[in-house]
Amino acid sequence: MKEPIIEFTGVYKSFGSKEIYNDLNLKVYRGETLCIIGGSGTGKSVMIKMLVGLLKPDKGSVKAFGKEISNLREHEMIEIRRRIAMLFQNGALFDSLTVAENIKYPLVEHKWGTHEEMDFRVKEVLEQVGLPGIEHQKPSELSGGMRKRVALARSIAVKPEVLLYDEPTTGLDPLSIRRINGLILELQRKTGVTSMVVTHEMPSVFTIANRIAMVKDKAIAFIGNREEAKNCKEDWLSNFIAGGEGVLDEEDLSTK
Repeated sequence: MKEPIIEFTGVYKSFGSKEIYNDLNLKVYRGETLCIIGGSGTGKSVMIKMLVGLLKPDKGSVKAFGKEISNLREHEMIEIRRRIAMLFQNGALFDSLTVAENIKYPLVEHKWGTHEEMDFRVKEVLEQVGLPGIEHQKPSELSGGMRKRVALARSIAVKPEVLLYDEPTTGLDPLSIRRINGLILELQRKTGVTSMVVTHEMPSVFTIANRIAMVKDKAIAFIGNREEAKNCKEDWLSNFIAGGEGVLDEEDLSTK
């Protein structure tokens, strides 16, 4: 494969006496969708938060686009955060702002074009996530699935090269889960974006993933494609993915 777009090498991370990673090694390649699975508390979200500077490794190397980012200062992370966007588990929308204002927030922060260009981009990404015409609504007026799609629209507004999803379908109804998975697939196909998806929803994993990485024993215990994961003879993996039956039909993943 080509050079990785994201690379963790020998990463150690702990919170006080609680050790999260003692030798995290992982390569993510341009254009792929990598799903990260593992038990609760194993550090899946910690991994992606290190990519946007919300957390720092205690030891080891974290690289993005061939550049060491683990030692960057806050102001030095601005350009990285333009190229790597994160969709938080709760959406992290500002309740006091309208949908349009929420989506504009990163555009303003990164000085992305004129006001007219920003307004056009807001309409464009809302159409992309299947929510045209809701610019003036507040997040409190939207369903959980709609809020998650608005948060995704905000994440893709600056046209990032890498998208990080932290439990994107948690708490959503089955129809909303299908819509979110459909959007993840559509974004990869149409824009070639690289995605890292932290999730425990196994039907989603076996629908959207090009490769699967499992966190276990403070490191990556398995990495491979869907077939390799299904055929793995290790009990700890086969038992974990037993819920992978009932894979979603891609033709049913409507974004409308």
